[in-house]
Amino acid sequence: MKVILAKTQKDITDHFYVRGMVFVVEQKIDYEIEFDGLDGECILFTAYIDDLPVGAARLYKNKVGRVATLKAFRQQGVASAIMKEIENYALKHQMKELILHAQLYVKDFYYKRGYLPIGDIFQEADIDHIKMIKKL
Repeated sequence: MKVILAKTQKDITDHFYVRGMVFVVEQKIDYEIEFDGLDGECILFTAYIDDLPVGAARLYKNKVGRVATLKAFRQQGVASAIMKEIENYALKHQMKELILHAQLYVKDFYYKRGYLPIGDIFQEADIDHIKMIKKL
């Protein structure tokens, strides 16, 4: 498995493919919510297994978002590899902390990576989320 910064048109297309499949097709999130116009200001990460795009995430300033793994590749360390790359990128760019809005059902995944929940559960795209933060 490899995780790269999506810079070429192919890498970016692969990145959007994963997010579209996970969030728009599988979770039924509205396309306009998922593709909110901020991607041009984000660092995009794409994970590959044998040259197949299997995972994606983005970093907007210090906010991690849109972490996604294709269903057939879950429980294989894809999201962990993506988060490791994001954290390494953040450290190299002198970020002091990372924040994210975790879907509630994956809160423990982030907690095990050192992210702590802050505040109350809230709704984004009609899905329960919790804000989490990690000091770097």
